[in-house]
Amino acid sequence: MDLYLSPEALPTEVAKEVQVSRLSQRIRSCLLALPVIGLASLPPAAALTPQEELIDKSRMSFEKLITHPEFTELKGYVQHAKAVLIIPSLLKGGFFIGGEGGSGVLIARRPEGGWGQPAFYTLGAGSLGIQFGGQVSEVVFTFMTEQGLNAVLTNQVKLGAEVSIAVGPMGKSVGAGTTTNFGSDMYMFAKSEGLFGGGALQGAVIAKRDDWNQGFYGRPVTPRQIILTNEVANPRADPLRQVLAPY
Repeated sequence: MDLYLSPEALPTEVAKEVQVSRLSQRIRSCLLALPVIGLASLPPAAALTPQEELIDKSRMSFEKLITHPEFTELKGYVQHAKAVLIIPSLLKGGFFIGGEGGSGVLIARRPEGGWGQPAFYTLGAGSLGIQFGGQVSEVVFTFMTEQGLNAVLTNQVKLGAEVSIAVGPMGKSVGAGTTTNFGSDMYMFAKSEGLFGGGALQGAVIAKRDDWNQGFYGRPVTPRQIILTNEVANPRADPLRQVLAPY
């Protein structure tokens, strides 16, 4: 049986120590409860929409590639580009019959300077031949000509047929003030993980995602209205535009 003594039954000094100890325990319990009470009263954090999540991933992929020592020429290409298409996760795989695909954002340079609002696109391709394995790539496409940009804004475009594409060179820098003659409409810079043998990006189709554009901007809108005429805007795209701003 536990024996409990009230502070009155103890010597004066001991009683004071007991009272202080009990008061400290009560204060400590209240303080520990405060964070829980405070957190319970906070509103739940709003989850990112699929469009916002894709924009955020695109921003991180662009930052990774533009600062990567293996892609020193990318800065020069972006500085000369009419637009860039960023696909943060391009999946590729197959066993004799292969395929690849991924979603991304297309953002163009404004005539008055700076970068405009993003439009949502998807890239897909299928192929036959001797191929095996799987691969995930972070890809930045640079559109170097008005022809290439207009082709992808119209509806959808087949790479290698309607628009010429080449793999971006690596290892040396292209200065912002140079007059380099870019021979292709588009250049691709990709950082890949995994192993894939065979297949190519030639024949892949880039197509607009009208449902995602409508969801992000709140009304039906075409890529041309987003990219060229600047009829809509969403501040959720500002972090991506700020990352592109130096180029």
